[in-house]
Amino acid sequence: MQSITRCINRCKNLKSSKLIGRSYITKTSKINSANNVITRFPIATKLSDQRKFTISYNARFVSGYSTSTTPEIQPVDSLKFEKVCEETLESLSEYFEELIEDSDHLKLADVSYSSGVLTINFGEAYGTYVINRQSPNKQIWLSSPTSGPKRYDFIADGEYWLYKHDGRTLHELLQSEISKIIRNEVDFSKCLYSR
Repeated sequence: MQSITRCINRCKNLKSSKLIGRSYITKTSKINSANNVITRFPIATKLSDQRKFTISYNARFVSGYSTSTTPEIQPVDSLKFEKVCEETLESLSEYFEELIEDSDHLKLADVSYSSGVLTINFGEAYGTYVINRQSPNKQIWLSSPTSGPKRYDFIADGEYWLYKHDGRTLHELLQSEISKIIRNEVDFSKCLYSR
C-alpha cells in the first residue's frame, strides 16, 4: 500500500514530456474520495492511446487496464431460464447435427442431447464438447477440448449467453473453435439466443 502511495506521489510532480518525437502523458490523476479510487494514466503512455489505470485502495490491488465494460447480469426467473436454456441447447443440437452431416471427414462424429446435456463427440482427433444447463446457478456450462471450461450467464437485455471473464458469447466461441474442426466457415448466429 505504501509503495503504491509513493509511486502516485512521484507521478504527481511529473509533466508531459517528449520521448522519441512523440507526446506522452506522465501525470494525470483524479481522486474519487467517495469510492477511494485513484484513476490515472501510467507513465509513458502515448497520448493517442490513453487507457485508464485503476488502483483500488479498498481491494489493495492494481486491477490493470480497463478496456471494456461487461453488461450487468440481471436475475432471470426460473421458468424463463429453463425455457431459454432448452431452446438454446435444442437449437445448438440441430445445428451441430447439420454441420456433421455436411462434413465428410467427421463421419464418426456424434451429437446427443438429453436432460439438458448436449454432447458433441468429434472423434479422437478433435475431442468432445459438452454444453449443459446448470439450473441452480442459472448458467450454461461449456467444456471445450480447446479452451477448457467456461460458465455462461444469460444477458436478458440482449438475450444472449456471455462469459463475463472474457466478454465473449457462447456462440462467438463456438463460431471460432468449430470453424477449425469443420474446416469451413460456420454460422452460429442463426442459432437461437446468439448475439
